[in-house]
Amino acid sequence: MATTQHTLSIAFIGGGNMAAALAAGLAGRLCPASAIHVLEINESAHDPWLAKGMTVSARPDDALAGRKVWVYAVKPQQLQEAVAATRAWLDDDTLVLSVAAGIRSDTLAAWLGTPDAPWQRLVRCMPNTPALVGAGATGLAALPGATAQDRDLAQSILGSVGLTVWVADDAALDAVTALSGSGPAYVFLFLESLIQGAQALGLDARQARQLALATLDGATQLAAESTESPAVLRERVTSKGGTTAAALAVFAQAQLPQTVAHAMAAAAQRGRELGDEFGGAAGSAAKEGSQAGRK
Repeated sequence: MATTQHTLSIAFIGGGNMAAALAAGLAGRLCPASAIHVLEINESAHDPWLAKGMTVSARPDDALAGRKVWVYAVKPQQLQEAVAATRAWLDDDTLVLSVAAGIRSDTLAAWLGTPDAPWQRLVRCMPNTPALVGAGATGLAALPGATAQDRDLAQSILGSVGLTVWVADDAALDAVTALSGSGPAYVFLFLESLIQGAQALGLDARQARQLALATLDGATQLAAESTESPAVLRERVTSKGGTTAAALAVFAQAQLPQTVAHAMAAAAQRGRELGDEFGGAAGSAAKEGSQAGRK
């Protein structure tokens, strides 16, 4: 990739947990900490960024201009306002990444440009919270106007905190959201259930937590390294008439696979609803942003 640690400069619009995870993955690898600027309206959250050698501001200013990459890392409900407040500093050769769930590429492109001339150098990213420990899983989808170099750069940035997978479009990102984006919550719920079940059977809280964490970690590691499918691995653990078979029969009676599928469908549907909800505001946001000047 042509961009090096010496030429890459990044601005994060929003300084929450995901921005912190990405910045930690980037600093010293793809760019020096001093090349990272953070726009965070909460001034009480500035000190951790400054301590890492990064620059930070509470309001949009000229520090945004000339950056190779902008990463919008705000909540979906805040993205329209964030774009309107910052787009006056957006340069033609800047790659824009968004990690906001549900906001479609065409909507964001119209906000960044205009409905008649939408921004094209855009990659939508759907990371997940394990990025905080460098074990994330991110789906990426690029607009046709994004270059091969843009895609390489986006992959390098998100790859600094875990696995990356390219998908075709926003519809596929809704599926990514339902799987890996929301998936950690499903795992945490199952983990809670394992711990509670173990305690009900007589283990103490510490024992239950240790064994549950190790079991999930070991099982996923085995699945990742095995050439066999999860179904085959499950069958190998299950002896006819044994303890595992008894437990799996309860899961089957409760229709666990169907329940998981229904839950994921609900998450994907909510992603589509968010896209519909915010999509209609694209034109007004673009008009508002076009009236803003550099302050």
